[in-house]
Amino acid sequence: QVHLVESGGGLVQAGGSLKLSCAASGSIISIRAMSWYRQAPGKQRELVAAITNDGGINYVDSVKGRFTISRDNAKTTVYLEMNSLKPEDTAVYYCLMNIVTWRGTYRYWGQGTQVTVSS
Repeated sequence: QVHLVESGGGLVQAGGSLKLSCAASGSIISIRAMSWYRQAPGKQRELVAAITNDGGINYVDSVKGRFTISRDNAKTTVYLEMNSLKPEDTAVYYCLMNIVTWRGTYRYWGQGTQVTVSS
């Protein structure tokens, strides 16, 4: 069994900052790509940022220069540092990891954490 637990969401004023964390636990051999998605009300879930196990990173254009994704392999944790937040960043944020287990490689989602940016 593998579990992902997210933390760090909340309410912040425009221009403020938040840092999200997503920690994986369970029968993990290794973790390949880690990523953050978000879903705003009435919209499709979109990829925000992703990081591979060798450090390759990509961001959606709307967050470039404001958000930073990082990972701590020893702690099997991925972070999303969000600065200069805007009301349009309001969404539920989900982490996704490609995890290698003894049974195979699977995609696991976190439970989601709400980020609300007030204007």
